Amino acid sequence: MSSQTLDTSNSSAGPERRSRLRQYQVQLLERMQAAKTGAAESGRELGVRIGDSLCLLDLTQISEIVPQQAVTPVPLARDWYLGLANIRGNLTGVIDLARYQGQAAGAGDAAAERRLITFAPGLGFNCALLAERVLGLRKLADMEPVEQDADDAPSWRNQHFRDGEGQQWIRIDLAQLVREARFSQVGLV
Repeated sequence: MSSQTLDTSNSSAGPERRSRLRQYQVQLLERMQAAKTGAAESGRELGVRIGDSLCLLDLTQISEIVPQQAVTPVPLARDWYLGLANIRGNLTGVIDLARYQGQAAGAGDAAAERRLITFAPGLGFNCALLAERVLGLRKLADMEPVEQDADDAPSWRNQHFRDGEGQQWIRIDLAQLVREARFSQVGLV
């Protein structure tokens, strides 16, 4: 490595900054590996905890993962629309998908574990989901589909899988979610 390589052991950089840098490097490496191996073609998904549910997100439908940030509430908005956050200079709407589905607001994991997962620009919605925790990449080929009653779930969350440990996962289709009329109606009026 060259002498210009960032030295994260510098004592002037606090442990929090080094931790964020390490976390960013891990996320970047995962995304590069996903792109290199054609993750979308091989059924790789991002595993996250949203509320009490284990969820899978298609890597082609997300843009980035950022630590939870300050969110400015929007007056007269539904409780699941948390407000606006400044993510890389862009005002981004923040959605608590657990509340949207009628669950209690997530409080299980530490706030330090929470992340905002921004939608891919191609979806046409400048928003992010609040995830209690990012659990890493999962491969659909290693999971078994679980049959569900089609009437119970909306189209954006009607695919269920079981992993090798017996945990049930719900695949969230963000492209279907943004087409749901209720999703675009964040106002109370």
